[in-house]
Amino acid sequence: MRLGVRAHDFGKLPVEDLAAVIAAKGFTSIQLALAKAIPNIDSSLGKLSPGLANYIGETFRKHGIHIAVLGCYINPVHPDRDERRKVLARFKEHIRMARDFGCSIVATETGSANADCSFHPDNPSPKMLQELIGSVAELVEEAEKFGVFVCIEGVTHHTMSTPQKIRQVLEAIDSPNLQVLFDPVNLTPADNPQSYQTILQESLELFGDRIFVLHAKDFAIENGSKKTVPIGRGLMDWEYVLKEILRQKPYLEILVEDNKPDTIMESAGHIQNVLTKLAIR
Repeated sequence: MRLGVRAHDFGKLPVEDLAAVIAAKGFTSIQLALAKAIPNIDSSLGKLSPGLANYIGETFRKHGIHIAVLGCYINPVHPDRDERRKVLARFKEHIRMARDFGCSIVATETGSANADCSFHPDNPSPKMLQELIGSVAELVEEAEKFGVFVCIEGVTHHTMSTPQKIRQVLEAIDSPNLQVLFDPVNLTPADNPQSYQTILQESLELFGDRIFVLHAKDFAIENGSKKTVPIGRGLMDWEYVLKEILRQKPYLEILVEDNKPDTIMESAGHIQNVLTKLAIR
């Protein structure tokens, strides 16, 4: 079974060096956020081309690495309407080039009424959810033209903060080109950390068939807030999570994320041990 990582968790490196470092650790797939991972290539709006995308994709493939997800993390409900148009245009550019990278998925979280995506009291409101639906519908329309999938990721303090809201967005935008990047830690509230099992079951019931990618990390509660920790040291029972989710989505792409270079192997090793215990290869 393919187990991947976020490329920028290894730091910001030239593409050849980054591919070599990740391959040396034995990983065969990545989530690639261009601006966060590659320092010497300008990937800002208007700079992508099929040639650049093919160069990056071929470099990773040469090292046996598949780009599973293009991470284009934007604020699709940015309060500045002009800035919102720019970030949506940048996401659409990623959609148009995705196949040249050798990738079929472009992913984002769902933003906030605050420009920096921090919590805003309006985020849970129906108005903000409608703003989100308007932006995502525009991105999905572009994805339909190019045979690419838009994956949206829920986060407790963003506009799409619960399994029920994820379902609302999927129902409002009735397109097979809209799917879900599922992160059970991001959907678990700090004030109820044990609810992740309920959240997982609700998610599988409401949109399990639409989950295309799984983010794997772990968390602890510190001073009332969630803190990311290496997988196996936190509160999440990954054996339970993987057993439940892989029953419905076998061979799902699993991406270990939010680690430092010195903890990635520990986290990935824990996930691999669980997969071995579950007899999944």
